[in-house]
Amino acid sequence: MSFQSSLISPIQLQESLGQNANIILLDCTIDKVGQSIKEAKLEILPHSQFFDIEGKLSDPNSKLPHTLVSPEVFEREMRRLGINQDSILVLYDRWGIYSSPRAWWMLKVMGFKQVFILNGGVPAWKNNKFPLVEEYTTTVKPGNFKAQFQENLYADKEYILTHYRDTKVNIFDARSKGRFSGLVAEPRKGLHSGHIPHSKNLPFEELLDGIVYKPIDELKRQFNHSNKTGDEYIFSCGSGITASILAFACHLVGHGQIRVYDGSWSEWGREELNLPIEK
Repeated sequence: MSFQSSLISPIQLQESLGQNANIILLDCTIDKVGQSIKEAKLEILPHSQFFDIEGKLSDPNSKLPHTLVSPEVFEREMRRLGINQDSILVLYDRWGIYSSPRAWWMLKVMGFKQVFILNGGVPAWKNNKFPLVEEYTTTVKPGNFKAQFQENLYADKEYILTHYRDTKVNIFDARSKGRFSGLVAEPRKGLHSGHIPHSKNLPFEELLDGIVYKPIDELKRQFNHSNKTGDEYIFSCGSGITASILAFACHLVGHGQIRVYDGSWSEWGREELNLPIEK
């Protein structure tokens, strides 16, 4: 059994469950800025485990939100979830499409191959009247996952400083037009307004149709209309979450040279760093 695309429908997933014991379901939900889902009733797919982006899988020693942990920590946590080298991971979130692409990028940058996203997440699953449960699966056999960091999928501040003037590199910012242009204040304290010089604005909502990704042809048009100048794509946002929505869409339409700027505007916009900024 193999999925034809990295983005799968609820029906495709439902038909595959029970046919392959290597499928592992991971709920990758986090709160949105200004919106919490913690008080909502927990409704998840049966036999799911929790992929803890904001807790165990964010560096507690970083001043920045959602910063990647070390490969050693990531490997340990994936093994704790029972993930093996031959596992087939299906990621979803309870919003629809929000944080599951971040989990996809985290797994890819740590070298995992078979990783897929459920288009529409829990809301789409629920719309198909497929079963939901209220508890995670917690008892699993430890896995043998081996983290192998893929530097070609990662961008840090130094990489951006070296490449932001490079015409062969396209930097996309997933924040709103107001935040990108500096007309709307940042929701996090201590940050300048504006954007990385020479970057392009593509608000992540423009790639979505409600809870699901837009069709591939429409995603292609979004990237083709961006006046791209090269074959490498770097994605940024506020803290690396919605940047990954763009990165996954870029992957879906066939682009291979993709990086996510892990620090994103939470780092670049810090007042004390005085990095180059446009408005």
